[in-house]
Amino acid sequence: MMLFKFLNYLQPTHYFSLHKTGGTGVFPRVEVLPEVVKSQLEADTRFESELAQQYDLSWQALQKGYVGDAEVYSETEALPLPLTDEYRFIRKYFNKAWVWYVLGLRLGSFCNPIKEVRAFWRSRHAIRSTYLKHPLSHEGWGSFESPLLNKTPKVSVIIPTLNRYPYLKDVLKDLVQQDYPNFEVLVVDQSQPFQETFYKDFGLDLNVFYQEEQALWLARNRAIQEAQGDYFLLFDDDSRVAPDWISSHMKALDFFKADISSGVSLSKVGAKVPEHYSFFRVSDQLDTGNVLIAREVFEAIGLFDRQFEKQRMGDGEFGLRAYLAGFLNVSNPYAGRLHLKVDSGGLREMGSWDAFRTNKLLSPRPIPSVLYFFRRYFGSRAARYALLRTVPMSIMPYRFKQNRFMLVLGAFLSVLLLPLVGIQVWRSWRLASRKLEEGPMIENLG
Repeated sequence: MMLFKFLNYLQPTHYFSLHKTGGTGVFPRVEVLPEVVKSQLEADTRFESELAQQYDLSWQALQKGYVGDAEVYSETEALPLPLTDEYRFIRKYFNKAWVWYVLGLRLGSFCNPIKEVRAFWRSRHAIRSTYLKHPLSHEGWGSFESPLLNKTPKVSVIIPTLNRYPYLKDVLKDLVQQDYPNFEVLVVDQSQPFQETFYKDFGLDLNVFYQEEQALWLARNRAIQEAQGDYFLLFDDDSRVAPDWISSHMKALDFFKADISSGVSLSKVGAKVPEHYSFFRVSDQLDTGNVLIAREVFEAIGLFDRQFEKQRMGDGEFGLRAYLAGFLNVSNPYAGRLHLKVDSGGLREMGSWDAFRTNKLLSPRPIPSVLYFFRRYFGSRAARYALLRTVPMSIMPYRFKQNRFMLVLGAFLSVLLLPLVGIQVWRSWRLASRKLEEGPMIENLG
């Protein structure tokens, strides 16, 4: 439930655009926020309506890291705003190129051109916000003595692996160094050839399962079914972590009374590190390379959907399911990992690595599971907006994700390559339709 409707153009498949079970959203009502939180928000009286000012503060609070139990807006409370306020909002928080993008979409959708251009013009003096440079503080975190940590419930660390023994060796060595005492490690090894002797002498409570079929979500589901822990910590086989990794995850669950702790993933490849990775916030994503999930989450909503096998966004789909069911997922800056993103083994050998970039000229774009996810939860209209938002910039290779010029160039190239891109998208849409007809493949825990 987006308070500002223009976000449906720019973030059409965002978790927070949907209502949770019971019809509630996630944006807090500003008038009931603690004073210590409201004092850290930046009021903007340049909005034409008082309601837009309130919505802006609510959106700020969530983005700047508010994690609390304040009353939130329900699906019936998101009221229409003046057109000028909608344009002012996106000017404040998005690059100006996206403001022109929204204007183009509105005009192309046969909205009243006079009203649109007038509102666009009247909002032109809006100043780009730097709100993320001043996140909310969470006093007490440093001195918090976690009762959950003192109880040391069992944690099951789950690692699927495929042809990455040199990197897996460092992963297991990092686990040996953990300061949290009560955990087991479950490795589902799909390597060819399987090296059983590799796992000797690590000094861990280690359970290794050989899986002949190379299937990532099957591997994770199998390990979850076998795990004995009260909490499942999902991990990748090409990552490095600090000795307090497990304890930082557990402490965050206890501090926020959360159900999921999503650790941040830092990488030397791809897009720059987002500013919001540096502070706690309600998470709008789930990365199965670094996330701690309470057992009861799986008991309530089931395991991973195997419709995503050998494709992408299976973790994002599970995260959305958890969000819709009302479980709290906190982005945890203290439980980070270095994601090496090595160029061999893993998901690359199973089919695809990037959700929107293809390996072959006529391969579907995006990966069909992406459109299956978008269409199943957000509908075809939102899926089309997501395609417009993402496909043009996916023309350039992954290594250029940090290069704004190359991304813009990719958008122009997509116009020149429109017939080819159209075929790729059509193929993806058709394959996604087959998945939708088949329905989800979600097993229950136990």
